[in-house]
Amino acid sequence: MKFAVGFQLYDVGEEPFSSIVETYRDSISEVFFPWQDFASGRSPVATRHGFTDWTAQARTEQELKKIKALGIKLDLLFNGNCYGQYAISEKLANSVCSIIAHLEELDCGVDIITTASPAIAHTVKKHFPKIEVRASVNMKIGTVKGMQYLSDLFDSFHVQRDYNRNIPHLKMLKEWADQNGKKLIMLANSGCFRDCSGQIFHDNLVAHEAEVCEVENIKDFTPYVCWRALKDRKNWPMLLQNTWVRPEDLHHYEGIFDTVKLATRMHQFPGMVIDAYARGRYYGNTLDLFEPGFGRAIAPYIMDNSAFPKDWFEKTSNCDKQCHKCGYCEEVLKRLLLNTEGM
Repeated sequence: MKFAVGFQLYDVGEEPFSSIVETYRDSISEVFFPWQDFASGRSPVATRHGFTDWTAQARTEQELKKIKALGIKLDLLFNGNCYGQYAISEKLANSVCSIIAHLEELDCGVDIITTASPAIAHTVKKHFPKIEVRASVNMKIGTVKGMQYLSDLFDSFHVQRDYNRNIPHLKMLKEWADQNGKKLIMLANSGCFRDCSGQIFHDNLVAHEAEVCEVENIKDFTPYVCWRALKDRKNWPMLLQNTWVRPEDLHHYEGIFDTVKLATRMHQFPGMVIDAYARGRYYGNTLDLFEPGFGRAIAPYIMDNSAFPKDWFEKTSNCDKQCHKCGYCEEVLKRLLLNTEGM
């Protein structure tokens, strides 16, 4: 397995992201990135509160050329959950085609387009048939039926992360994918809650974040289900009941996934995350590997990654996910929690 890692545009004078990619080039097969202020699954890149970094595009293009020269595939993200009135418009299609054509002219043409929009998938298939079209993890496709419905539009699928710890189910999806010439991708280090009841709301909020940040919002409301829940310590076991896979357990997915996605676009230390998964081990706070990490939600406690019980993967990859009836993760959490106050 190799990794698809998320691009970050560092400030002038800092070590460029391309240097991290070069360091781990033997472990990285793809770099995924958004285009400037085009809606994606994260905050806008170049503009915030009306202030635009006018050097952002040129610096991004320079970085992409370096990464492409390393033999790494480029995956352009059009994975915003909502494009509003332009969702099925010619304007959206033209914008997508214009960006792809521009990157081709720069000799850093994209190899993959990841999108949550069937309309964008259709557009790319029509105008750029050689580009691999990939279904975003935000589409929550986790069944054969889900893949069958859109098999004419997508060449590869991010598997719904809620199934990450169900190996028999993943093997069944892999069997269908192999029989139908499709490819599966796993997002290994998402910190998001499993079966999150607020995901659609949150994804739509992110898609419109540029507008949301410009209006006066409710001051006493936390819009994120995860952060609301973790205010109560009794909910901390939920952190262990999510979809992430530790670097030490990734080998169990050999033969199911050729490419594993690592969320590093917004991570404070992307090199640390890549290093941990490339080595297959990590010593530190488990939460620091994920995006979002929730480290500050339980501070001054950390989750000691070296303290996981030996039966952790076997137990959590074969359970019935009826967490309200089980106390295993609650007991494991007691073993992992380390109070760092005063250390």
